[in-house]
Amino acid sequence: MARNKEKMVMVLDVGPSMHAVLPEVEKLCTMLIEKKLIYHRADEVGFVLFGTEETDNELTNEVGGYEHVTVLRNMKVVDGDLVDGVQQLPRGTVRGDYLDAIVVGVDMLIKDYKVSFKGRKRICLITNAQCPVKDPDEGTKEDQVSMIAKQMDEKGISFETIVVRGLLSVGADKRTLEENDHLLNLFSIKASAKIVQVQNPCSLMGALRTRHISPVTIFRGELEISLKMKIKVWVYKKTAEEKFPTLKKYSDKAPPTDKFATHDVKVDYEYQSVEDPDKVVPPEQRIKGYRYGPQVVPISSAEWDAVKFKPEKGVKLLGFADASNVRRHYYVKDVNIFIAEPGDTRDTLAVSALARAMKEMNKVAIVRCVWRQGQQNVAVGVLTPNISENDNTADSFYFNTLPFIEDVREFQFPSFSNFPASWQPNDKQQEAADELVKMLDLAPSSKDDVLLPEFTPNPILERFYRFLELKSREADAAVPPLDGTLRRITEPDPELVAKNKYVLDKFRSSFEVKVNPKLKKSTQRVMEDNKAGGSDEEDGLLDAPPEALAVRSSDDTHVDEIGDSNPVQDFEAMISRRDSPDWIGKAIQKMKNKISGLLLSRPYQEINNSTALDCLEALRKGCIMEQEPKQYNDFLRECIDENKLGDHNIFSRFYRDLASKGLTLISKTEAPDSEVPEDEARRFLLKEPKEE
Repeated sequence: MARNKEKMVMVLDVGPSMHAVLPEVEKLCTMLIEKKLIYHRADEVGFVLFGTEETDNELTNEVGGYEHVTVLRNMKVVDGDLVDGVQQLPRGTVRGDYLDAIVVGVDMLIKDYKVSFKGRKRICLITNAQCPVKDPDEGTKEDQVSMIAKQMDEKGISFETIVVRGLLSVGADKRTLEENDHLLNLFSIKASAKIVQVQNPCSLMGALRTRHISPVTIFRGELEISLKMKIKVWVYKKTAEEKFPTLKKYSDKAPPTDKFATHDVKVDYEYQSVEDPDKVVPPEQRIKGYRYGPQVVPISSAEWDAVKFKPEKGVKLLGFADASNVRRHYYVKDVNIFIAEPGDTRDTLAVSALARAMKEMNKVAIVRCVWRQGQQNVAVGVLTPNISENDNTADSFYFNTLPFIEDVREFQFPSFSNFPASWQPNDKQQEAADELVKMLDLAPSSKDDVLLPEFTPNPILERFYRFLELKSREADAAVPPLDGTLRRITEPDPELVAKNKYVLDKFRSSFEVKVNPKLKKSTQRVMEDNKAGGSDEEDGLLDAPPEALAVRSSDDTHVDEIGDSNPVQDFEAMISRRDSPDWIGKAIQKMKNKISGLLLSRPYQEINNSTALDCLEALRKGCIMEQEPKQYNDFLRECIDENKLGDHNIFSRFYRDLASKGLTLISKTEAPDSEVPEDEARRFLLKEPKEE
C-alpha cells in the first residue's frame, strides 16, 4: 500500500569531529537498509553529507551557497548496492553547517515526491552539533530555523535528530553546544520533530527507528463501567515481541529467463486409508479427534461448534484493587494502551478523570476483555493509569494481561536463613558482594543509565540481518564473528572490568574455591564394589579426601535408591534430580522407609540410632527446601507413635536425642506452607511422654 511507503533522507555529519563515531554511523545506516530490504522493499532512501571538502548538490548550482554539502545518493528505491555505498563513508575535512544540509534534504524530498504520494516523508540528522552555524544573510538563526520548520510542516515532513555526545564532546565549545541545542529544540516546537542525545555506540545503534510499524487498533468499542455508564475507547498494542522474519520454502525449478516467477512452493496434502493405501479419503469422510488415553475420541464440526465458548465482544470493568496487590511479575503477554475515542471530548474527559482518580487513590482496574466478535478466549487484565505530562497529550491506561490459575508456575526458592551457619556469608564476604553489585550497576546515580531498552537493539536480530545481507552476496558465506558494538551489549564492558579489577579480586579472595573431582561411580557403589573386591581403580577412589566422596559427579545425580552405606548422600542426590518432578516425592518416601527400618530394627543398636537421626535431620532439611513440611511433620508424629509400641527405654533414648538435635516439627516461620505454629513446634519435644 502507498500509505505504508516511506521516502527518507539521511543527513550525516562527516566533519573531523565526527570521524571517531563514523564507523558506528556506517553500521547504523547499513542496518537501516538491511531492514528495509526485508520489510519495506519499496521505500526510497537518499543520503546527504555535510562537512565534506567538495560541494555537490542541486541548490548550489541553482541559487549558490550551501557549500561543503554533498549528495551521496539521490532518492532511490533501496537495493543491495546502497549497502556498499554507506559502508565506506567519506571523511570530511571541514566544519559543516547542518542547517544548510537540512535545507538540501528538504529540497530533495520536495522535488522527488508527487502530490499523489500518501506515504511518510522523513529526514534524519546525525551529528554531534559541535560546529557553529553561520549567520544567515537576512534575519537571525532562529528565523531561519522557523522558516525551515514551517516548510517541513506544510509538506508533511517529519524530522529526527540524533546528537552524539559523551566522550566526543570533551573539549568542545560550550557556547556552541548550547546554541546548537537551542536551535535543534526549536524544530521540535515548530514542526513534527524530535531530538535524541546518545552517549555511546550502543545507544546510537538503537536511536534510529529503522523499522516503521503502523499502529493498528485491536479493539474499538465501549469500556463498560456499569450498565448505565460506558466510555468509548480505542486499544492499540504498546509493545510486542520482535521475531525473526518468516522463512519460506523456495524452489529453483522455475526457468531462469522467467522474470515474473515467484519461486513459491505450494504444498498439498492427501489422506489415505490404512486398509487401502491406494485409496484417497475425501474431506467429507474425514473427522478430527482427540487422544484420550489409548483411544481417539472423534469430535464432529457440529459438536465442536456447540461446545465452543462464544463470548460477546466488549470490555467490562470487574472492579478496582490496590496497585500493590498486582505485582509486576503477574503480567503476561504484550502491553496494550487504552485511549479515549479520538475527537470525542466527553470520553476524553471521562478517561482522564478516571485515570487521575485511580492514580490519586493508588488503584488499578481489573477488566474482562473480548477483543473481537466470535473470539474464543477471554482476557482478564489490569488497567494502570498513565498520566500524561504533556498538555497536548490525553491521559490513558496501560493494559496487561493477568494469568489464570492454570498459567501460574510457582518456583519457590528457600531462604538462605534455612542453611547452616557455616554456609552463611560473613561480614567481609557480604561487603565484597555488595561492592561487586555496585560496580556492575547499569544505572549509577552519578552517570547516565546504560543499555536503556529504547536505545538498545536486539543483538540476535541485528546479527541475523547482517548475516542475511552477507548470504545474499555469497551463498557459501560463513557466519561472521560478533560485531564489537553488539558484543558490548551481550558481554561485560571490558573497560569497566579493567577499571574495577580490585573489586573482582576482592570478591574472589573472599571465597574459597574448590575443584570438585569427578567420581566415576557413586560413593555407595564404590563401597559395595570394594567390599566385594573391587579393582585397583576403584580402590584408588576410596583414598580420595572426604570432600571428594561427598561431592556428586554427573553420573551420581541418577541415584534412584537409598543404600545402607551413605543414605544421607543418596537422599540428597535423589532430591536434587530435575529430570522428573516425581523425584522429590520418591526421595522423601524412600527416606521415610529407610528411617522406619532403622528405628524398628531388632536388636536396636547404637549405630542405628545415630544413622536414623542423621537421616531424619537430612529429611527435615530437604522438606524445608522443597516446601514439603507436612510430609515431615506427619512422619515425625508417626515415628513417635510407632516407637511407643516398642521398648520404652529405647524410645526414651530416641526421644531425648531428638530434643538434643532440635529435630522438632517444621513451623510456619521455617516453611510458609506449614500448618504448625512456632509455639506448638517448640512444645513438641519439651516433655517426654511417660510409659503407659
